[in-house]
Amino acid sequence: MENLKTGIDALFILLGAIMILAMHAGFAFLELGTVREKNQVNALVKILVDFSVSTIAYFFIGYTIAYGTDFWSSAEVLSEKISSADLSIHHVSATPEAENTW
Repeated sequence: MENLKTGIDALFILLGAIMILAMHAGFAFLELGTVREKNQVNALVKILVDFSVSTIAYFFIGYTIAYGTDFWSSAEVLSEKISSADLSIHHVSATPEAENTW
């Protein structure tokens, strides 16, 4: 059962990454439709450079913020951090008294 959960988690992350890549392609087509034909190559180069720089920045900065470990650490370290983290929302209260405690 644990292997199934791990596989579903990996599938969810992969599908999210595929959707992000599809959004970049869709935005490229949108932007290419708004510029003149002579400027389309420049627009594509700008989009590819933006994507490349943001991807590199994510792996060096965003990954550390999101997962609490650097990108170069092993999968075991990431698994231990995620399994030991308290990801529940039991601290949130939906009672009216909690809303009036400002």
